[in-house]
Amino acid sequence: HAQLVESGGGLVQAGGSLRLSCVASGLTFSSHIMGWFRQAPGKEREFVAVISRNGITTYYADSVKGRFTISRDNAKNTVYLQMNSLKPEETAVYYCAAGSPSNWPMRGINECDYWGQGTQVIVSS
Repeated sequence: HAQLVESGGGLVQAGGSLRLSCVASGLTFSSHIMGWFRQAPGKEREFVAVISRNGITTYYADSVKGRFTISRDNAKNTVYLQMNSLKPEETAVYYCAAGSPSNWPMRGINECDYWGQGTQVIVSS
């Protein structure tokens, strides 16, 4: 069965950086678009970024454009999220997701086929 495992979360000061990783298994990684979502306490899960199967095309939420970068390594079945200039309001559990290319840009949680368990990011002020 498909499994996505995130890592790289932690505590960082405002303005700092973190790099999240998500390793996939049990699915044909290169056949799926990959995305990152986040869920803050008491809020709905929201879209952050998505990347195409070959890694050439990306799409970001307006709130993270210019600060976050999504990338993937199909040889390692891994998708990354580089987060710079982090803000306290971006404290959340960050989830990676896999989906069908037909659901591009996969901004809705119902458009994702597989989810990881999440990794906690805490941004202190």
